[in-house]
Amino acid sequence: MQGFSREPGTHGPVDQVPPKGLRRIYRWAALIAVGGFLFGYDTGVVSGALLFITRDFHLSAAEQGTIVSVLLVGAMAGALLAGRLADAIGRRKAVALEGAVFIVGTAVAATAPTYWHLLVGRVVLGLAVGAASATVPVYLSEISPTAIRGRVLSANQLMITVGILVSYLIDLAFSGSGDWRLMFALGAVPASVLTLCALLVLPESLPWLVRKGRWTEAREVLTLVLPKDDAERVVTGLRHRDGAHAPRPGWRTLLGPKVRPALIVGVTMAVVQQFGGINTIIYYAPTIIEKTGLSASNSIFYSVFIGVINLVMTIVATRLIDRAGRRTLLLFSLAGMTLLVALLGLSFVASWNSELSLLYMILYIAAYAGGLGPIFWVLVGELFPPAVRALGSSTATTTNWISNFAVSQAFLPLAAAIGQGETFLVFAVICLCGLLFVARFVPETKDRSFEEVDAALQARFGHPGPAGKDTGRRAGDRSRT
Repeated sequence: MQGFSREPGTHGPVDQVPPKGLRRIYRWAALIAVGGFLFGYDTGVVSGALLFITRDFHLSAAEQGTIVSVLLVGAMAGALLAGRLADAIGRRKAVALEGAVFIVGTAVAATAPTYWHLLVGRVVLGLAVGAASATVPVYLSEISPTAIRGRVLSANQLMITVGILVSYLIDLAFSGSGDWRLMFALGAVPASVLTLCALLVLPESLPWLVRKGRWTEAREVLTLVLPKDDAERVVTGLRHRDGAHAPRPGWRTLLGPKVRPALIVGVTMAVVQQFGGINTIIYYAPTIIEKTGLSASNSIFYSVFIGVINLVMTIVATRLIDRAGRRTLLLFSLAGMTLLVALLGLSFVASWNSELSLLYMILYIAAYAGGLGPIFWVLVGELFPPAVRALGSSTATTTNWISNFAVSQAFLPLAAAIGQGETFLVFAVICLCGLLFVARFVPETKDRSFEEVDAALQARFGHPGPAGKDTGRRAGDRSRT
């Protein structure tokens, strides 16, 4: 089941949501994507705040690094727990709880009297960031009609980039006073909005209600976006097909032959998104720019500029994702990233003009934000079967955070050992491997129900389903174009 998208036996009404219903879905998507905004804000705000935290707490270089990286550790745990939580209490309540954890983490960090209290606050924020990064794509997927699913799902990445940019602007605004506590504290505003909206405005996702056998609530959710008669017809069809609610799936289900292709694609794309080098540039941009020979004295200004490029290209991807398709944008994005990060590496190795190095860095960020950045989060919400969507999203997202932590910790030591330029060439090889993987194993998901996506995915892994062999082959062939 793909939320409000095509359902077996209910093709007409669910895919033909009237304009009033579509507007309501867009509003829900905007509200739930505040979780993505908090993801971006709390990962980005520390870059400027750290300058003043270091001064107030007299931090060593190791302690500064820990304040940044401990959020990633918390995010791994949060993402791992999110799937079970969302399956147990529902997507809406899970998001409300995550918003509350954001508020608690923000309060602890903003009032921290010592370095150790601040670490605790950052860990709590990490739990919320990781959990939200796994839950938000699932909810967005489950409220989206097929025709606009890409745009709705990419709202998560769009709001992540907005959150990062806003955090940089907040850092810039308070850089004169050095009030790092207020930089953190302002994150409580969107966290409160998320919690209140999840409790008072947002509906529960239809697939979760169906699996729990809560048919009256499912009917009420559908009547918010469909005429009453159509909603009744859809619920009758779903009840006839699904009957009693299914037993709760376990982690072992993800390793079964039916789900394994989706798991392989989700986990691999999570690794490629991080090991392609994007966060080394986001986290260490001033250090890298300094190596080009240009001044990096105003690190916050450079961060704002990078945040603007990231946001603009994410908006472009959002506009194209339901037109050009996920697979096409992924291929162009990874091809561009491969070329540009290779050129960036060569510019350091061969000591090319410093302005060229900066240009390659900016274009690389644009290539990432225009494809791989948002599309990974879209695929997380589209590839997994409904019964294990939350667990699958949790697993892929946890892998993404582990990869984020690993590459951010390894970059500076690796650059010191083999050279900064040579390290970027390693990233180019990883991007090339990702490009080849997408070309072979990732199907197009645009305008397709889960059943069609799964048939194409199974075909690419060489074992189409027994009931959909021809459909799988056709879907797989179409997605190669």
